[in-house]
Amino acid sequence: MKKNLWSGVLFGIGLVAFIDETIFHQILHWHHFYDKATTAAGLVSDGFFHAFSWFFTVGGLFMVADIRRRKVWQVKKWAAGVLLGAGGFQLYDGIIQHKLMRLHQIRYHVNLLPYDMVWHITSVLMLLIGLVLIIHSAKKTGVVSEHAQ
Repeated sequence: MKKNLWSGVLFGIGLVAFIDETIFHQILHWHHFYDKATTAAGLVSDGFFHAFSWFFTVGGLFMVADIRRRKVWQVKKWAAGVLLGAGGFQLYDGIIQHKLMRLHQIRYHVNLLPYDMVWHITSVLMLLIGLVLIIHSAKKTGVVSEHAQ
């Protein structure tokens, strides 16, 4: 059932975006989603980013409710999806939004290398663990990896 994986991916994207927005935008004040304009524009962009993260989180949870109701929830595949979604979004954020589009950086007026390294290494680790979980769950259920649900 592909909903196990996809509900996890949606939840993982929403969760990591929510953590990013809450910790780095609101608590630490390191950046806004869009830092190329005024602080007010940055705050509005944070609001849209926050709504985006909750849209994905709630969508993923509705899918989990559906697969649990039908008694087909496979926790390992769901957890793999969470890690793939979180790691994929964080890698996208760090490479596309931070470096290519330059919407914002993790921090300003500091050496970015250690921050970027932690950001990217964490992303890749989440992706790798997610892939290992998918492969392990596919072997356990006898489903080949290209058809892993």
